[in-house]
Amino acid sequence: MNDIKLLDCTLRDGGYYNNWDFSPSLIKDYLEAMVSIQVDYIEIGFRLISNNDFKGGCAFSTDDYINSLNIPKALKNKIGVMVNGSDVLSQGNSKSDLNQILEELFSSKKQSPVTLVRIACHMHEFEHCLPAATWLKGKGYKVGFNLMQINNVNNLEIAKLLQLANSYPIDVLYFADSMGSLNKQQITSTVQTFKSGWDGEIGIHAHDSMGNAVNNSMQAINDGVSWVDSTVAGMGRGPGNAQTEYLSIELDDYRNLNTSKIKLLKLIQNHFKLLKEQYGWGVNPYYYLAGKYSVHPTYIQKMITDTRYNEEDIISVIDYLKEQGGGKFNPDVLETARHFYLGEIKGAWEPEKIIKNNNVLIIGTGPSTIRHCDAIESYIKKTHPFVIALNTQKSISEDLINARAVCHPVRILADHNEYLNLSQPLIVPASMLPNNVKQKLLQKELLDFDIVVNEKGFAFNSNNCTLPNLLVLSYVLAIAASGKAKQILLAGFDGYGADDPRRKEIDNIFNLYQKAEGSVDFFSITETRYEIPIKSVYGLN
Repeated sequence: MNDIKLLDCTLRDGGYYNNWDFSPSLIKDYLEAMVSIQVDYIEIGFRLISNNDFKGGCAFSTDDYINSLNIPKALKNKIGVMVNGSDVLSQGNSKSDLNQILEELFSSKKQSPVTLVRIACHMHEFEHCLPAATWLKGKGYKVGFNLMQINNVNNLEIAKLLQLANSYPIDVLYFADSMGSLNKQQITSTVQTFKSGWDGEIGIHAHDSMGNAVNNSMQAINDGVSWVDSTVAGMGRGPGNAQTEYLSIELDDYRNLNTSKIKLLKLIQNHFKLLKEQYGWGVNPYYYLAGKYSVHPTYIQKMITDTRYNEEDIISVIDYLKEQGGGKFNPDVLETARHFYLGEIKGAWEPEKIIKNNNVLIIGTGPSTIRHCDAIESYIKKTHPFVIALNTQKSISEDLINARAVCHPVRILADHNEYLNLSQPLIVPASMLPNNVKQKLLQKELLDFDIVVNEKGFAFNSNNCTLPNLLVLSYVLAIAASGKAKQILLAGFDGYGADDPRRKEIDNIFNLYQKAEGSVDFFSITETRYEIPIKSVYGLN
């Protein structure tokens, strides 16, 4: 098996975290480390077309940029770049359109430091991109194709694509386990399908969502794959990829090599350890769940790097995407609130009929509700406030909660089954919900209080409100104001640390609320970091 080819694509795949903006010192040390472990190819980066925001040199990987890197002699003729199939087809599907794009991206091989060009395609793009192989081969390049999201395609569909590929001058045809969800048996089955229908060399690009990238890569090699991708410390989109440091150790025996790992380990210690601490790629329970349920890892990457999403939010999104289908990343899904509540404002429930001149106690999700549960429950039994719990939290006895409130679209969709099993009515913008969501809540008592989102602030009406965002805290504050409550008591709003941007966001909600006409006085009855008044639950009458 000494014909196995190791391709390191760190500067390409890792760039999803740092906008392909790698420092010159990192690139220098990286190139030297790749020489020391005798990689067969390095993918310097993408060759993108779109240039509408800042990205570093490895996003475009122009010939001028590559020539500026002082490529070591041992890596000459081992330089690759990747092109997105969507870019190749950006002008249309005709051969002339495709050739025009390629003319913009590439000169002939004789004038370029690039040897290998790989085209990354979704299945529906593959046939239209295939003529690019002929054009690139004619210019002197070695050509590879990466078939993405192989987990979404059955072997019969793969076989049809392979039949098409045999008519084009492709040097290596990769399959990418984009979700990191394949097991060893599925890897073997996929390789067998490729070997039975494809005449050329086969490659694997394994993602590490479930911690199987290295093992799956080695399984593919044992099954007959001859090209394998890796990245230093696994740096790559979502959870990352098979780690170069591990694969190079495993492959030395297969490639009849005895390479030094010292420079590679120094590279990790001096550069990639800090990058990993900063960006946080790698296997974790969220990526594992995403892999298990074929949810695109970019959803997880976006959420774990956005402090607005807590653990409960991330799990809710995964649960939602598991049912709705999250195999293709769509940034609008995480911003569903922008277009979720677009219906006519009606609202059938008037909180004033129940709340007027009564205290409203809002139960949050902070640990203080558990620590002070007995005191909170004692206060409820003694004074009988109207108690609203946020979402599905259960720190307070169920029979003491009058209603629950929810308004964020993803939370409604993800938790609808749990709401059906809770006894309290649900305050929700019911008349504005899409029909498919209403159907999920048919058996639930709904208190219909509608919403308009306007980031400028709050407004309170008898059966609807205006909110600056779709946080449930904003919603329940508005419910209390529209209901003309006597005052609002908050329990379990412990708050975030001073460096957490969510802290500022919540403080801003309280500030906007105080300024709104018709707002109700509020204070916390448990400890809080927010800049709001506090009274102890133990001293309340």
